[in-house]
Amino acid sequence: MLFQGTPFELDRVMLIRILMTLVLCLVMVVAFRAPKIIPRGLQNVAEIGVQFVREQIADEILGKESGKKFLPLLSTIFFAVLFMNLSSVIPGLNISPNARIGMPIVLAAVAYVAFVGVGIKKYGFFSFVRHSTVVPNVPAAMHVMLIPIEFLSTFILRPFTLTVRLMANMLAGHIMLVLFFSATSFFLLDADASWMKGLSPFSLLGGFAFTLFELLVIFLQAYVFTLLTAVYIGQSQHADSH
Repeated sequence: MLFQGTPFELDRVMLIRILMTLVLCLVMVVAFRAPKIIPRGLQNVAEIGVQFVREQIADEILGKESGKKFLPLLSTIFFAVLFMNLSSVIPGLNISPNARIGMPIVLAAVAYVAFVGVGIKKYGFFSFVRHSTVVPNVPAAMHVMLIPIEFLSTFILRPFTLTVRLMANMLAGHIMLVLFFSATSFFLLDADASWMKGLSPFSLLGGFAFTLFELLVIFLQAYVFTLLTAVYIGQSQHADSH
């Protein structure tokens, strides 16, 4: 704990958050500070990541023109979620800052401002809200029920689900890894019965297998968060076709 008792108090998770942000910035600076026409090494890895976001998310969901416009935002979200999640499997860090609600809220707020801002810029505030909440070609009496549901779904539940999905998945992964490796430590060092000591290789193997699974989850959460952000932006761009 740094600066304890002050408004600038930093706990372990906050320090990991700062560390992973610096690592991300350093990786990108080193990768692109002197780009080569034929990329190699770190530049090649970084370009593959950016190309993935462009082709599989931005262009696929928004089209090439809008995709190019929003690629910097979507790439930033993707790599921020990815690097924050990676700390959950790095020895000595062992937890993702996204396993606590603060960082997911910030990321969801960025996505929220982006897709709401796009809609307001294109249609104006009231017209955007109307297009987003009024379902066309339904009986007038149904609007009494549908408008609140659509408003709640678009303007409240979207950022909420983005936040909770990311936090819950990373928190669950952290808890499972802690249980596997804590069990290994207990069986090996603290258990009295010899048969319990024999369980340590199995819990260690389970922890290793779940670490591999967690690597997949780390990537998928970055992909899903970025994909949904692109989907919401696309829906805001075409709110009049609701």
